[in-house]
Amino acid sequence: MTRVAVLGAKGRMGAESVRALTAADGIEVVAEVDVDDSLDLVAESGAEVALDFTQPAVALDHVTWCIEHGVDVVVGTSGFDDARIDRVRALLGEAPSTGVLIVPNFSIGAVLMMRFAATAAPFFESVEVIELHHPDKVDAPSGTATRTAEMIASARAAAGSPPLPDATTTDPEGARGAKVAGIPVHAVRARGFTASQEVLLGGPGETFSIRHDSIDRSSFMPGVVAAVRAVSGRPGVTIGLDAVLGL
Repeated sequence: MTRVAVLGAKGRMGAESVRALTAADGIEVVAEVDVDDSLDLVAESGAEVALDFTQPAVALDHVTWCIEHGVDVVVGTSGFDDARIDRVRALLGEAPSTGVLIVPNFSIGAVLMMRFAATAAPFFESVEVIELHHPDKVDAPSGTATRTAEMIASARAAAGSPPLPDATTTDPEGARGAKVAGIPVHAVRARGFTASQEVLLGGPGETFSIRHDSIDRSSFMPGVVAAVRAVSGRPGVTIGLDAVLGL
């Protein structure tokens, strides 16, 4: 049995994860940790893996604690930019024994959407990302959109693609969105959405869109279970579910 502690266990994703992990074969949830609880509960429970669904302000501290205590950790909290990932790599050192799996999106469909977008991007002159989430989400752009833009930019750079065309010279209100790795990203926050993303691609005489919608948080649970099962076999830092899924 893999002994798991869920951090942020009373939140929306944390509570859903507790239910999914409890129902999964070979996994035992031994600690449910939430705000104001001590991380010592993780050590006292004998957890081998921690799953973090907390807040960007504290997630790095949780990962640091897990590394220091030899607990493998799956990070589902948004906000892990390059600087934080570099910090985690430094903490792990050159011969890491602890696994840190940082997952921008646990949906299998979303992982495939990102992969398809990166594959298609070098074939089109233009590409932009629109992400749509519920208004209770605290960060923008989403981790999924950031990762998608980074993958698109990397694929275009490898293919020698030219810069995206854009004649805009005046945009005082930021209508053209944020730029992530040079890719425009637009964030929508509206009641009714759970997590959706569309990648718009365009070339002469045609457009192509790739869209994924998570209608319910249950869509993330197969990825959560797969990540928890895989992290202990992947020492060091792993970004995304691609490798876990054999992509």
